[in-house]
Amino acid sequence: MNSSRAQATSVVFDLDGTLVDSEPNAYESARLLLGRYGVPDFTWEQNARFLGISNREALTVLRAEYGIEAPVDELVAGQDACYLELARASTEVFPRMREFVELLHAKGVAMAVASGSSREVIEVVLKGTGLDAYLTEYVSAEEVAHGKPAPDVFLEAARRLAATPADCVVVEDAAPGAAAAQAAGMRCIAVPYVAATADDPAFAAAGLLFRGGQGEFSAQAAFGWLFPVP
Repeated sequence: MNSSRAQATSVVFDLDGTLVDSEPNAYESARLLLGRYGVPDFTWEQNARFLGISNREALTVLRAEYGIEAPVDELVAGQDACYLELARASTEVFPRMREFVELLHAKGVAMAVASGSSREVIEVVLKGTGLDAYLTEYVSAEEVAHGKPAPDVFLEAARRLAATPADCVVVEDAAPGAAAAQAAGMRCIAVPYVAATADDPAFAAAGLLFRGGQGEFSAQAAFGWLFPVP
C-alpha cells in the first residue's frame, strides 16, 4: 500500500467495481446483448479492456469492431435493460466499502457517486443495496459531455456538492477513473478491481493505492489517511 496524507472535505465514489461488485453483471449483460446481434462467445477477457469507461463508449467500439448495424442508442438501451434485470436480482456491496461509507457519513463528509452507468442503473443499485441512505447525490456519464478518462463526471459531482475539485477525493477501481480524477485536479484512493493493473501509470498519481484491490482495502486505513490524528 502506497500512501500520502491529505485532508478531504468531499468524497466521490465510482460505483461499479468500487462500491459494488457489479462487474460480473455488467459483463453478463454485454454478453447477452451481443449474442442477440450475432456475436457469440464474448469473453470476460474481451470485456475487461472496457473496465472503467461508460457503456456508451464501450458499445461504440464494439459496434464498430463487430459490424453491428443497430444504432448505439439501441445497444445502450438493450444493455441497460439486461443489466437492470440482473442488478435487481443480485448486487453485492463490498463490505469494507460499506464500512468506509458509514464512517464518512458519521463524520458528516459530503459524498457523491460518479459513474459511467445510466442514472436509472445507479438509482436501482443504490436503492437495492441500501447505499442510498448515505449516497443521495449521483452523476451519470449520460449527463456530461465526455465519460472517463475525461474529468467531466467528477467535476459535475464536485459542482453538485458545492465543493472545489482540490477539496475532493475520488475512490476508483479502474485506470480510466484514476486518470479522470487526476485530470479533474482531485486526489484519488485507488482500489484496482483487477490487482494486476496496479502498475498502470494512471494509478501512479493516486494518493493512496491499495495494490491488492478489495482484498487489501481497509476502511480504517482509508479513513485515517483522509483524517489523520494529530
